[in-house]
Amino acid sequence: MADLTAPLTEVELQILRVLWDLGPSPVRDIHARLDAEKGTNYSTTVKMLSVMLQKDLVARTEDERPHVYRSRVSRKAAGKRMAKHLIDRVYEGSAWSLVLQVLSTERPSGEEIAEVRRLLDELEESK
Repeated sequence: MADLTAPLTEVELQILRVLWDLGPSPVRDIHARLDAEKGTNYSTTVKMLSVMLQKDLVARTEDERPHVYRSRVSRKAAGKRMAKHLIDRVYEGSAWSLVLQVLSTERPSGEEIAEVRRLLDELEESK
């Protein structure tokens, strides 16, 4: 399974987003989306998929042509991975500092505040 500790590069994240949106896809479909969004070179797409295959971030069918790639990392797992990296690098390991920063940066909606309260209640109950 993919190493969930190393940070994802911007290009890896772009490719994963394409695969999350499209589902399993051949290189041409992945490249078409990347090219439309970023003007990416076809050879760059192929090379990045090869690197991501080695890193176990994607899987590839070997028994059909064209090869079909699929993500081996869920959106949720990638989000946790990136949040952990941010917490470690910017907030010196303090998730609470990140939460306070986020809540003070952008005014949460009533629904979001209710969700935070619900999560805090769950944490209190599990003590």
